[in-house]
Amino acid sequence: MNFEIANLYIHAVCTIAMFGLIWFVQIVHYPLFHLVGRDEFVAYELRHQRLTTIVVAPLMIGEIATALALLYFESDLRWIWALVGFGLVFLIWLSTLCLQMPCHRKLESGYDAEVVRRLVRTNWLRAWAWAGRVVIAIYLLM
Repeated sequence: MNFEIANLYIHAVCTIAMFGLIWFVQIVHYPLFHLVGRDEFVAYELRHQRLTTIVVAPLMIGEIATALALLYFESDLRWIWALVGFGLVFLIWLSTLCLQMPCHRKLESGYDAEVVRRLVRTNWLRAWAWAGRVVIAIYLLM
């Protein structure tokens, strides 16, 4: 298997894994923040951030690295889809840095129902962007 083919498979695996993870977080995990007791919330939030980073960081780094490689390897119409996919990765990272991370930083100080609602509301952007990325990753595999 050559590097280009391996890159496509690694890219698809990272993207599909993040798609599944973000939808679980969106539908199950973030809404459950409302049920964590106030006395335990800060410890819960800090542990959530640390453990989540261990899971998502390798996948997100793998995804962006392979998305960049796709821009090098793909051509014609496939290159356009690789570019759209990379644009979605960029949007996801921008959303993470500018929308979700500030919410988590505020929650480090304690539970705030409005901040949790903002976290859930803004996270839809990432959920739908990863859904689009799955479609593109599968298309590029074909």
